[in-house]
Amino acid sequence: MGFFDVLWIVIGGALIGVLARLVLPGRQRIPWWAVIGAGIVGMLAGDELARLLGVAHTGGFDWIRHGLQILVGAGAIAAASSAFNRGKSTAT
Repeated sequence: MGFFDVLWIVIGGALIGVLARLVLPGRQRIPWWAVIGAGIVGMLAGDELARLLGVAHTGGFDWIRHGLQILVGAGAIAAASSAFNRGKSTAT
């Protein structure tokens, strides 16, 4: 894996993380690096899931693959948000 592969994973992960965060209702109080990390998890796990389902490469834009990436990323964002906010009270 070369430098540009890693760079693309980080850029794609950031994009997937931001889109996944927008899909979730409410506010997620997590740091930017956790958003990127969750996006990377969503991107890689979504690719693998699309491959297992046989929809990794379709004609044109891979809507199903990218949708799976965003859904997995949203799950990762929700898990990160829960982990970062564990023990904090919401009452002010």
